[in-house]
Amino acid sequence: MSTSSFPTSAVFFALITLPFCAPDTFKAAVYEHAVILPSETEIPVSQDDALILMNKNIDILETAIKQAAGQGAQIIVTPEDALYGWKFTRESIFPYLEDIPDPKVNWIPCQDPQRFGHSPVQERLSCLAKSNSIYVVANIGDKKKCNVRDSKCPSNGYYQYNTNVVYNSEGKLVARYHKYHLYSEPQFDAPDKPELVTFKTTFGTFGIFTCFDILFHDPAVTLVEDHQVDTILYPTAWMNVLPFLTAIEFHSAWAMGMRVNLLAANTHKVGQSMTGSGIYAPHSPKTYHYDMKTDSGRILISEVDSHPRKSPDYPAAVNWNAYANTIKPFPVQKKTFGGNVSRDQFNFTELFENSGNLTVCQKELCCHLSYKMLEKKENEAYVLGAFTGLHGRRQREYWQVCTMLKCKTSDLKTCGQPAETASTRFEMFSLSGTFGTEYVFPEVLLSEIHLAPGKFEVLKDGRLINKGGSSEPILTTSLFGRWYMKDAIYNSCPPNNSAITYLLTSILLIIYKIL
Repeated sequence: MSTSSFPTSAVFFALITLPFCAPDTFKAAVYEHAVILPSETEIPVSQDDALILMNKNIDILETAIKQAAGQGAQIIVTPEDALYGWKFTRESIFPYLEDIPDPKVNWIPCQDPQRFGHSPVQERLSCLAKSNSIYVVANIGDKKKCNVRDSKCPSNGYYQYNTNVVYNSEGKLVARYHKYHLYSEPQFDAPDKPELVTFKTTFGTFGIFTCFDILFHDPAVTLVEDHQVDTILYPTAWMNVLPFLTAIEFHSAWAMGMRVNLLAANTHKVGQSMTGSGIYAPHSPKTYHYDMKTDSGRILISEVDSHPRKSPDYPAAVNWNAYANTIKPFPVQKKTFGGNVSRDQFNFTELFENSGNLTVCQKELCCHLSYKMLEKKENEAYVLGAFTGLHGRRQREYWQVCTMLKCKTSDLKTCGQPAETASTRFEMFSLSGTFGTEYVFPEVLLSEIHLAPGKFEVLKDGRLINKGGSSEPILTTSLFGRWYMKDAIYNSCPPNNSAITYLLTSILLIIYKIL
């Protein structure tokens, strides 16, 4: 028996299998695009004029795609509405639309552009992916013929969808997603139910959705929990809203709360408060961009874990109310008062000393804060706030929020109004709440709209704490919860299949925890 035969075989096997191992990381790019908008959006233009405008925008995207590929990126995400803008009627958007087939048809538009009719936009995007050997994610409009005798069919005989497409490095169409949760988009139709779109690559499994979808259970949560995607591709045209819903603030928090990679590409339009893109990992942002001062686009590129769940720094699961439910509310030190954040009525209590322990409650939600300021600025006021209920004018989405936020001025009547600058730094803070939902997203937003990568963490018992010494000046520190099962859609409409699935899953989870 030869003692050297087994090691030799093992080495040979390792050598021949090594090239086929899935990479641990990949390089991702997102591009924040300053869209060239049409001069007319109420009156339909010709198909040729629509294509001229879209090609002007694709010219800019082409430069970004080539730059990303030149720096080794394997995938690039471009924004929602990047080819033509967002303000249209059903009639005026129609010249910009193409018929986008199901990816099952196995189609490379660059090689066979006429297979599904007039498809110049799809052809060009496919060719950009193919010629640069990079996955390209883009947002375009899809049109689908329907039977006008069908009561659901629009009067023009077409369904019109806000659509994401993905072309692989060979130019093949590998994913198509129709946006479900539309936001002030009368030009588009919503599909009958949320689409759960995924695709596999050598560098991970990807899911995809668009903009407003991120605030709902389906498709966003289902893609992560049930389909175990590694990375979400996220074109958006996000208008920033302080104090909780700036793009970089909420999108980075969502990636942490869901423990998944998120590649977010936002439209850039300062006049519409549209900016804020990033590459967000489960533990911290990799890179981000926020710019309300210029009209320029920006490309971001970063290395990302292909399979974050297998990463040694993958964050542990969080029981969001574990700590808060074990402590007694801190003694009331000053009277609670009401204040509006947008249209939501919060309960507030002031941080009137340099350090302290505070509790404020609203209904079943109690928020606890321990803090110590480096120095309390006399011209700045901070409050601890709690809100639980249906949010805003729409009264559709159920929020639970615990927040420490800076008031706009030292007048407590301005608490909840947008504030963009601060000078107060905190030596420590610990925020927790008695949340009824398991879907909570941790936010820390610094003065002049910056994130704080690596400067805070969430403990397994649900406490959001600072780390690494004193903070930069803070605008808000928040735990933003979404209680999906209390959304108006679940309580006023017959539940669809996804709602039933979520309800049953929630019941089983509660039973499991009790047992």
